[in-house]
Amino acid sequence: MNDSPGWASPGSPSSDGDNSGTPPTPEPSDRARASSKWSQDQPPAAQWSAPGASPTPQQTPGRGAGQQGPGGWGQIPGQPPGGHWNQNYGRPPAAKPGVIPLRPLGVGEILDGAVSTARAHWRTVLGLTLTVAVISQIAQILATRYLVPAPASINPNATGTEAVNQAVDAMQSSLVDLLPPLVIGQFATLFTMAVLTIVVSRSVLGREVSLGDAWAEARPRLLSLFGLLALLFVMCGAIIAVGILPGALIGGAGGLALALLGGTAAFVVALWLYIRFSLASPALMLEKQSIVQSLRRSSKLVNGSWWRIFGIISLTSLLAFIVSMIVMIPFALVATAVDSSSFHGLLDGTTPDYNWAYLIVSGIGAVIGSAITYPIAANASVLLYIDQRIRREALDLELARAAGVPGYETPRS
Repeated sequence: MNDSPGWASPGSPSSDGDNSGTPPTPEPSDRARASSKWSQDQPPAAQWSAPGASPTPQQTPGRGAGQQGPGGWGQIPGQPPGGHWNQNYGRPPAAKPGVIPLRPLGVGEILDGAVSTARAHWRTVLGLTLTVAVISQIAQILATRYLVPAPASINPNATGTEAVNQAVDAMQSSLVDLLPPLVIGQFATLFTMAVLTIVVSRSVLGREVSLGDAWAEARPRLLSLFGLLALLFVMCGAIIAVGILPGALIGGAGGLALALLGGTAAFVVALWLYIRFSLASPALMLEKQSIVQSLRRSSKLVNGSWWRIFGIISLTSLLAFIVSMIVMIPFALVATAVDSSSFHGLLDGTTPDYNWAYLIVSGIGAVIGSAITYPIAANASVLLYIDQRIRREALDLELARAAGVPGYETPRS
């Protein structure tokens, strides 16, 4: 990004060096000088009061009479009364040229920054997310209507081996039913994230950005971004397939138990990889890296913070799901009432065959829910990437310099 410095490529000294930021341990001579200076700065013995005695106020030069501290010493501005030292005294507040303060962020600040970005650029965000949500929902409706096979028939009176086989068929049918919406939703989310990454990067610097500007900057990276998504999808899908396949081949009750056990283990591995590479998309967009380099970059940023990133992503996904359900449930109820066949199917316990009325009404609710939740998930992911770079590479200094914050100017040689 030409006007958003700070997105340094990996391999820079701040990225690869082992710079923990810990000050060096002073030498013995330094300790001696510090101790000597401290002893010289002690007040005269006559100014200390005996325990229980009423101290005589001693005005500190440059401070008013109302600012004396305990024992006659002047009260330090910003220090609470009673002589308790304020650890933040003397530390200037973090610069905040945009939607987040330029310092390591908490979970609440990441979520607040995601919402603030959507509000600050609501025209850009709403125009993008509505367009993507409508297109993806139409694709999901068509896939559900024409591509997804009919659900497996279930005999409620089946017992023994027949009931187990029906359970396996029902599980396979459910996975097939979920596949088109999952794939389409992932591509829609990634496309939204590609453009919103540019919007968030400008919002952090306090700059305006239009949908045309964001699209023009994101468009050259879209092909690489889709390649990254395809690679992650195939990798995670292959891992889960390998875990389920042995049980599916065996069949029967033993095969079902083995498939559940192997699927659970494979899901854990796929989840670990997903979190490990969760910051690859922002790295690819902002640092303009290749697919493999972006995966390595994400792995490096996540290393040592897997559980924290997992928790933030899980919380963001949970909040997005709750908001989406709040929006979609009323539309689903209306759609069920309009589609009498699906309503009677739900009452009878059979799998309903949804018609166009149900799909269209429920699709409208899904579009509204997606338009609200897409920006939250995408913006939080980008801010999480920025937070990790601030924690590991002091990116906040470069961002403050790029935003023109006073006191962060580049020193002249």
